[in-house]
Amino acid sequence: MSRKLLVVGAHSADFVWRAGGAIAVATAGGGESRVLALSYGERGESGELWKDPDQTIEHVKEVRHAEAERAAAALGARFECLDLGDYPLEVDREALGRLADRIRDFAPDVLLTHTDRDPFNPDHAVAFFAVERARALAAGAGVASAFETVEPPELLLFEPHQPELCNFVPTTFVDITAVIEQKQAAMAEMKAQTYLQSYYDQRAEQRANHARRSSGNSAIRYAEAFQRVTPQVVTAL
Repeated sequence: MSRKLLVVGAHSADFVWRAGGAIAVATAGGGESRVLALSYGERGESGELWKDPDQTIEHVKEVRHAEAERAAAALGARFECLDLGDYPLEVDREALGRLADRIRDFAPDVLLTHTDRDPFNPDHAVAFFAVERARALAAGAGVASAFETVEPPELLLFEPHQPELCNFVPTTFVDITAVIEQKQAAMAEMKAQTYLQSYYDQRAEQRANHARRSSGNSAIRYAEAFQRVTPQVVTAL
């Protein structure tokens, strides 16, 4: 069954490292994936770009937008940024409404975002609480409302950089072996954060080991980890 996947990151590159494989798997299977960034990460996530002494905020945003568009395209997805600013990222009533509108308009089956804690990145938890709230507003808690609602999407968290310090416990592994080259190509587009590419290559191999041990499927060579927030509803175990 085709699935619609919406990935919401605090910054424009977050989706690539943490969910690039899942995005590619969804689109390869006939589904539709969209990436929504709350900011470009122009202040705190673009270290390589700021080595240029003549750099400007607007130029960094332009570079980051182009990188994210190319990376999303490599995964078969569309990219959009709400450009809310970063460090600190702040989501006010108007921005929350825009986020809820994007969820309502796309009506995803699955919604992915950050964990609710990250002691090293102040924007990631802000993104989680904004997405959690926007999801509830867009879905209307699954009951009839005075406004248009969508079926409540499943909510999962992608893996943070320091999972042990961010309340992250994997509950779902996605086998990304068949699409690892797409993810690597997408990561290579993020030249403002090249130092993360080898880290997430290694992380995919480590999570594949966990996925093999959990499933018995020895063919899994690369995987991504996710933590489910909303309960899974099934007709039988």
